[in-house]
Amino acid sequence: MSKKNELVQRIIAAFFGALIIISSILIGKWTFFAVFLFIALITQWEFYRLVRSQSFIPMRVLGVSVGAVLFAMTFLIEAEILPFKYYFVLLPFSALIYFFKLYKKNEESPFINIAFFFLGIIYCALPFSLLNVAAFASKSGEYSYQIIIGILMILWCSDTGAYFAGVRFGKTKLFERVSPKKSWEGSIGGSVFALTAASIFAYYFEDLEVWQWITVAIIIIVAGTYGDLVESMFKRSIHIKDSGHSIPGHGGFLDRFDGLLLSMPFIVVFLELF
Repeated sequence: MSKKNELVQRIIAAFFGALIIISSILIGKWTFFAVFLFIALITQWEFYRLVRSQSFIPMRVLGVSVGAVLFAMTFLIEAEILPFKYYFVLLPFSALIYFFKLYKKNEESPFINIAFFFLGIIYCALPFSLLNVAAFASKSGEYSYQIIIGILMILWCSDTGAYFAGVRFGKTKLFERVSPKKSWEGSIGGSVFALTAASIFAYYFEDLEVWQWITVAIIIIVAGTYGDLVESMFKRSIHIKDSGHSIPGHGGFLDRFDGLLLSMPFIVVFLELF
């Protein structure tokens, strides 16, 4: 009964969450910007909260502020509202952490805290910022809801296929040391769902070629799986099950978007080069 209730929670939360996200993408670039800025900041805040639970002090307010500036600058530059030179604003803004830590008294490991400060930006804020690059990666250079929806739906199909195939057929452990519940059968199920979704989008969405959609799906299958494993490794290292309780049945935002965090750098490089 408990597992059934958890599944119902997952389905309901996934439905309404996807409805909000997809609606924001379809309405236009500014609603996309607002919703994903919020998601990026919550995800980064969760990461810093988990780090602080281990008695580290990464200065999360400053870190999240830098993440917000990074996301906003990337969006405004990709939308051609600001020139590229405004990226340099991030350099002195990020360097403030050194001044703050220099004057922080009674701190035993300031440079470890500085490292976690930058890790939160690189691990959480940067991949979400790269979504802005993908959003304007169409041939016309205009905002493309197709690319963003395609990436997210392929990722969600991969996760969904892996979950149900793993529950039903999972026997062979994929990476037991890090994530005992993940199986090769689940991974294969996720791959089938992701490639099927990519084939459907390739037929209806024209902002990318067929081979590009299939390649994006392969990137998500591989890098998304590793993104899940990396987050599992992080949680295992601090002895927790979920990154938070923000999304019923799914844990936190870091749990929900872990596959995206590792996929986006590879997807953007692919879209920009090919």
